Amino acid sequence: MYKKNLHNQIVELLQQQSFNIAKNDSAFFARFIANATAIESLYQQLYAQHPENNRIWKQLLQLIITAYQQRPSAFVERDTKKLQQEQWFLSNELAGMSLYVDRFCGDLQQLPNKLDYFRELGINVLHLMPLFESPLHESDGGYAVSNFRKVDERFGTLQHLQQLQQNMQQQEMFLMLDIVLNHTSHQHEWAQKAKQGDEKYQDFYYMFTDRQIPDQFDASMPEIFPESAPGNFTYVPECNQWVMTVFHQYQWDLNYRNPEVFLAMLDTIFFYANLGVDILRIDAPAFIWKEIGTTCQNLPQAHAILQLIKCCVEVATPGMALLGEAIVAPKKIMQYFGTGLYVAHECDFAYNATQMALQWDALATQDVRVMLAAQEDLARKPYGTSWITYTRCHDDIGLGYEDNSIRKAGYNPYEHRRYLKNYYSGNIENSPARGTLFSINPKTQDARISGTLASLCGLEAALAKQNEVFIAESIAKILMMQAQTFFLGGLPMLFYGDEVGYTNDYTYLSDPGKSYDNRWMHRPLIDWIKNEKRNTVGSIEYQIFTQTQQLLQIRKQLPVLSDYSNITWLTPHNIHVAGFMRSYGSERIYALFNYSNKAAYITWHAFKEHVPVPKKLFNYINQQVYTVGADYEYLILPPYGIALLALQEQY
Repeated sequence: MYKKNLHNQIVELLQQQSFNIAKNDSAFFARFIANATAIESLYQQLYAQHPENNRIWKQLLQLIITAYQQRPSAFVERDTKKLQQEQWFLSNELAGMSLYVDRFCGDLQQLPNKLDYFRELGINVLHLMPLFESPLHESDGGYAVSNFRKVDERFGTLQHLQQLQQNMQQQEMFLMLDIVLNHTSHQHEWAQKAKQGDEKYQDFYYMFTDRQIPDQFDASMPEIFPESAPGNFTYVPECNQWVMTVFHQYQWDLNYRNPEVFLAMLDTIFFYANLGVDILRIDAPAFIWKEIGTTCQNLPQAHAILQLIKCCVEVATPGMALLGEAIVAPKKIMQYFGTGLYVAHECDFAYNATQMALQWDALATQDVRVMLAAQEDLARKPYGTSWITYTRCHDDIGLGYEDNSIRKAGYNPYEHRRYLKNYYSGNIENSPARGTLFSINPKTQDARISGTLASLCGLEAALAKQNEVFIAESIAKILMMQAQTFFLGGLPMLFYGDEVGYTNDYTYLSDPGKSYDNRWMHRPLIDWIKNEKRNTVGSIEYQIFTQTQQLLQIRKQLPVLSDYSNITWLTPHNIHVAGFMRSYGSERIYALFNYSNKAAYITWHAFKEHVPVPKKLFNYINQQVYTVGADYEYLILPPYGIALLALQEQY
C-alpha cells in the first residue's frame, strides 16, 4: 500500500507538470517508478529524524522532475543511445586524457582547436580539471570552489564550456568534469553568509562555538596534510566559531546531516549533467559523512548518499556515469561500486589507485610479486562497473596497498615502503628516478611521491647525463607502464604531457600560490613547440607519442579488452614479468610486461594453464608469431618489454 501511495505521489507531481506519461515521457516515468522505492528508502535512512524531512522529500521529487524537464533534447537522445548499449562506458574504444585547461592551451576558447591533437593520439574522453570559480592562491588546484555554477574567468565562461561540449559531441568525444561534494571554499556564498551569522548557512557546515566537539572529532580523525594544513578545524574570527576544514583551512566541509545540503548539491549535479557531462568525477567521496569516534572516512552514510545520487541520476539524466574519487585500500574501494542491494549501483567508476601504485612498486624493485599478491582483492570489482586506469595523474602516488601483499612477496612492509620512497626521491645510489616526497607525516614517516611519469622513469636524469642508453631505457619504461594501464581493463586516463615525455617542472617553487605543494612539479605548462616535435622522426617526443598512439590503436582493435570483468592473472614463472589473460567468448589475449632491466625468456610453462598446445601466438606489439608448446622455444621480452599475444587464428 505504501509503495502504491509513493507511486501515486509521483504520478500527481508529473500531472501537475503536464507530463504525457503514456507517450513522450514514458521512458522517464518507467525509470522513476523503478527507482522510487530505493530513492525513498535511502532518503529516509539518512534523514528520517530530521525535522524538515517531509518538506525536503517533496522538493527532492520535484527536483528530479525539473532536472529531466530541463534536459536538452539532444542529451535525451544521447541518453537513449547509451542505454541501448551494455554499459557504454565499458568499451575498449574509449581512452581519456586529464588536463588543466590553462596549463594545456590557455583557456576554453583555445581548447576546441586542440581536438584534432587528441584524435591524432587516439583520445576521445577529456577530463578537464576543475574549471569552476576558486580563489587565486587558495584554490587547491581548483578543488576549493567558490561558485559551482560559474566558470573561473581564468578559463573563460560557461558559454565557452558549452561550445566546447558541442564541438566534442559532434566529434563523438566525451566530457568528464569534477564536482567537489565534500567542501566549498570559505569564499563561497554559503560560507560568507555563515561568517555573517546566518544560522541557516552555518548549518551547511560543521560549525561550533567552542573546541569541545572539535576536540572529540580530532581524537580519531587523521590529518590529511600534516605539513601544510595540520588539524581538522579552523577558527573563524568573523563569527567566533570553529569550522571543520579537513583538507585546507580555506576549504570548509559541508554538513550532509542537513538534507538541505544534499538537495543543493544534487541540484548542482543535475546542472552539470545538463551541461552535457558524460562522466562526473565526484571528488573525495570518502569524507562526506562525519561521526565522532571514527576516522570520518568511508562511513556507511557516505555510501548511502552516493547510492541516492546514483538512483536520482539514473532517473533524470541516465547517460551520465559517476566516478568516485576514493583513493583507499582495495577492500574499501570495492564498497564504492555498491554493496548489498546496490551492487553495481553506486559509482560506475573508481580509480584503480592500488594497481597504479603497484606498478610503481614493481618498477622500483624489478619484482612483480607484490603486484600479483594484491590482485585477489582487486578482482572483486562487480560486473557492470569499471576502473579508471592510470599511470600518473595530477595527484601524488600513495603507497597504501595492503601490508599483507608486501609480506606475501617476502618483504617487510615498513622497510619496503622506505625503499620505495628513497628510490623515487633519488635517495638511493644509482636510482634514475627524480621525484620528491609529498606530505611527509613527521609522526609516522608516511609520505607520498610527486613527479612526472618521465622523471620517475629516469628520463630527466638520463637527459642530464646525455646518456642515449639511459634515455632509451627510460622511454621503454614509460611505454611499458602505459601499456599495462591500457590493456588491464577499464578506461585508461593519460595525464597531459606524458604522451610526449614532460619531465618535472620546478617553476612552481617561485610561485607563492604553488610553492607549498610539490605536486605542481608534475603539472606542466605545455610548450607547444615541444609538442610539435612529435612530428620529428627520432625525437624523444616522436618516439613516446607514436608508440603511445600505437598502443591505443591496438586497444581499440580488440573488443576483448573491454571491461567485462574478464581478467585472469597468469601464474608467475619469472618474478620480473607480470602477465594476465583477457577473455571474452572464445577470444583470448595474453599480456606480458617485463619489469626488469634485463631480457626475460618466456616458455610454454607461462601459458600451459590457458593455452592448448601446440599453438602459435601472434604478438600485436611487434607483429611476430611464436610457437607455444615447445620448451626449447623462447619468447624473449627485452628489458622493460611488452607482448600482447593472441592465438594465431584470432588475429
